[in-house]
Amino acid sequence: MTPPFSYRHLYYFWVVAKEGGMARAADRLGMAVQTVSTQVRELERDLGYVLLKPAGRGLVLTPAGIAAMHEADQIFQLGERLPARVRDAVSAPTMRLAVGISDGLPKLVVRSLLQPVIQEPHLRLVCHEGEIEDLLGDLALHRLDVVLADRPAPANANLRLYSHAMGTSPMAWYAPPQWAQAGLVNFPHSLSEVPVLLPTEHTAVRARLDQWLESSGVHPKIVGEFEDSALLKTFGASGMGVFPAATLAGDELTTRYGLTCIGACGSVEEQFFAIGTERKVQHPLVQRLISQP
Repeated sequence: MTPPFSYRHLYYFWVVAKEGGMARAADRLGMAVQTVSTQVRELERDLGYVLLKPAGRGLVLTPAGIAAMHEADQIFQLGERLPARVRDAVSAPTMRLAVGISDGLPKLVVRSLLQPVIQEPHLRLVCHEGEIEDLLGDLALHRLDVVLADRPAPANANLRLYSHAMGTSPMAWYAPPQWAQAGLVNFPHSLSEVPVLLPTEHTAVRARLDQWLESSGVHPKIVGEFEDSALLKTFGASGMGVFPAATLAGDELTTRYGLTCIGACGSVEEQFFAIGTERKVQHPLVQRLISQP
């Protein structure tokens, strides 16, 4: 299908918008100013809208130009990565999987969630951590193949995403050596006496933890709140206080970090989701992840 405009013209417009003027764009492109200007006017004619307008000594985007620039950014940013992707594909037989990891997801369980693909021969695993909204944006732009999160993707008519439940893990409370004995005595009411670390309200599990604490008649001595689960574990293991964590990571917390499990967290569970895009051709490793029972 032939597009109703020239991608070459779109590229010239993109450079002009990036550089903020025809002269600077012409210098970058190694072309005459008149040639660049003509190409941009051709694009405007094809699209039927003015994309740039004079502002002082330079140019600014019109509303139509802003919309065009948004799409051009996605097109040419992907294009800039194409040579490296092709070179990597030819230079070595790799299976690349780009995974976004929500900052609210317990990092100690990520390897367990990815276990179905870890043994793939020639796997090249690329992990990016961040806020779920930013990761879903990268997923929509195909910069990521899948996002692992502690919640399903929010409803968004502009993003065609699916959320696959990967399982749950009960929660328990873990204490460093200096707080283990005090935490064990009269648990869970001991949580009102020892310093407590919690995930922030940004995380999906925080509301369920608060409900459990309230129903148990516990008024915790909160000394720290952490959005990043790795920081929560690090400060807890260093002795700052006791903290809740998924029991899926319990063995590593007790053996590697020397923590003591002082009690279960009732029916509170950590939930795990794989979020992907509704593509006609799905990444084979993503298919393997979501096909696990």
